[in-house]
Amino acid sequence: MAEPQAAPQDAPQAAPVAEPSAAAAAPTGKVTFVGAGPGAADLLTFRAARAIAEADVVIWAASLVRAEVLEHARADAEVLDSAALSLEDVVAVYRRALAEGLKVARVHSGDPSLWGGTQEQLDRCAEIGIATEIVPGVSSFSAVAALAGRELTIPEVAQSVILTRLGGGKTPMPPGEEVREFARHGTTMAVFLSAARSGQLVRELLEGGYPTNTPVVVAHQVTWPEELVVRCTIGTLEEKVKEHRLWKHTLFLIGAALDAHGTRSHLYHPGHFHGFRKADPQARRALRERGASS
Repeated sequence: MAEPQAAPQDAPQAAPVAEPSAAAAAPTGKVTFVGAGPGAADLLTFRAARAIAEADVVIWAASLVRAEVLEHARADAEVLDSAALSLEDVVAVYRRALAEGLKVARVHSGDPSLWGGTQEQLDRCAEIGIATEIVPGVSSFSAVAALAGRELTIPEVAQSVILTRLGGGKTPMPPGEEVREFARHGTTMAVFLSAARSGQLVRELLEGGYPTNTPVVVAHQVTWPEELVVRCTIGTLEEKVKEHRLWKHTLFLIGAALDAHGTRSHLYHPGHFHGFRKADPQARRALRERGASS
């Protein structure tokens, strides 16, 4: 019986057909929460500008963010004003982004970690399974300090900054977080969202122990063309707020650090040493003696 002939070595073989990957076929969207800063478009970070430029959909707070920020957006990007949207409306956009593989830039004023309603959006994004990223922004309290030309943590005067707001607004304050309670620390405070109740703010600051002559910086729409920065004291705070008819977009910096002078940080003292600099022995002794006597 004849043996079967082997197939020639160079005979063409059928190429295997690759099965499509479910992961590769599924659209992948992303939501980037962008901190737009206090107003001025040139206070955006490079990362924030890039996120806006790459977005298919831009959701922005038109009453809180300068329109110049949108100059980074593509001409064909869909632009939505968050003022007209509920959380459910925004989440619907995120669901569409997931289904269609869209990039969304959710543009918040200031920094998304402060009073931005960010966490509830992050939670919904996690529930529906869309990727997220947060791009930090310049907070208004930093912008106000810069405009006032002040450091908020002065050696021997204040080494902490409390960021808070008055109770009694739209969002309840947890127990123990009243302004009067924080005021007992006597350090620098940045008080947001409270201009409409300036009388209450003054009362709570005084009840907490701040002296009437404690310096205050009142700032309205910082880094916007219409910005206003007024220096006063706790004793004249309410008067200044009413004089300028301020009730929103206003921040208060409060504390002795706002006009303190004459103290010095140890960091750049010749008697202080660290990994890159040796201490001068005589200055080191003087620094130790001063610490022992204070």
